[in-house]
Amino acid sequence: MRPRRWLILGLVLALLGFLAWRMLRPMNIFVVTEAFERPIPHQMLPASVTGEGSDGCVACHEEIHAEWSTSMHSRAWTDPYFQKDWEFDGAQQVCKNCHIPLENQQEQRVVGFRDRDREEPILQPNASFNAALQREGVTCAACHLREGKILGPYGDSRAPHAVTKMDDPNRACVRCHVVEGDRWDTFFSMPPCGTVAEIESSGSKDLGCVQCHMPVVRRSLVAGGSVREVRRHIWRGGHDPAKVQSALKAELTEESAAGGKRLLVLTLTNVGARHFLPTGTPDRHLTVNLRLLDANDRPLREETHKLIRTVMWRPFIVDLWDTRLPYQEPRRYSLELDSHDASRAYTFEAAVRYGLLEESRRRRIGYENREPISYEIYYSRLGLKDSR
Repeated sequence: MRPRRWLILGLVLALLGFLAWRMLRPMNIFVVTEAFERPIPHQMLPASVTGEGSDGCVACHEEIHAEWSTSMHSRAWTDPYFQKDWEFDGAQQVCKNCHIPLENQQEQRVVGFRDRDREEPILQPNASFNAALQREGVTCAACHLREGKILGPYGDSRAPHAVTKMDDPNRACVRCHVVEGDRWDTFFSMPPCGTVAEIESSGSKDLGCVQCHMPVVRRSLVAGGSVREVRRHIWRGGHDPAKVQSALKAELTEESAAGGKRLLVLTLTNVGARHFLPTGTPDRHLTVNLRLLDANDRPLREETHKLIRTVMWRPFIVDLWDTRLPYQEPRRYSLELDSHDASRAYTFEAAVRYGLLEESRRRRIGYENREPISYEIYYSRLGLKDSR
């Protein structure tokens, strides 16, 4: 064989080997930046604060604690789906830095990295590990304790513990609700789980995280304190049907089409979320189902559309397409009623479901859900008067 052919064969084999390695290697979908390469370090606590856990706050902030207890923040570590998904993807340490973000919540300490990309941390046992604190997930100190100071919406030097006013409470959200994905082997249109990037792409000057997910209420921060404007610590999102419904405007209409035909239209608009609807992990999606029914509610025609961010994960990470709803951009889905259908069609039916997880992914990771992984957020019927 000629040297040139040997060279070509060697290059082909090397390419095939490289692609095979890319198909089998552990997959890292984001860049481990300095912002969350390590957990929030343990800090000296202000006087009168008894610990980093919520039990040190509940005696004075009972209502806030009760709200936090109902939130996904409080279950960020214990949530069964997260645990199964995390283990399936290799139980990477970096995920802990958002789901249990305090140093004392983690069994091991990050003391360095074996690689330049900081994907292989060097770990040592953490003598300060607190198992009860770990179970609290994103607990009070994750947002309200920095450099030994308690942060809050109002600065107050007269409180039992001094409070430093937060400059912008939305910045606490940014650490975990956007991660960078700009790497040589990734081709994202925006960062993975890029809720913050989605808001910025909408042209909004303000993130608006707390304004949307922490509704204003007038009450005292502590029992017997002065009543003033504060925010509820509930952070409702994709797991709450009412919250998702409030972000979606849906309308069924009938329109005239070319050639005297009739067009049955469902118009969806994301009116309540400055980020895409849905947002978060790429598994989250909306399913739109349109049906044309006869007088006995038997289907004559049916269409299904999925609104989802579709990503190719191997051998390289590539955004293929994204059909989710951007903020304030109406999307139309329609059925054309032809002469054959018009004689039988009686009702136009539309349903929209919110999916937290793809069924194929649920089966692949072995997640046995006790709660539904999808739920209906819109259902309506439009009677076709001329067909009756």
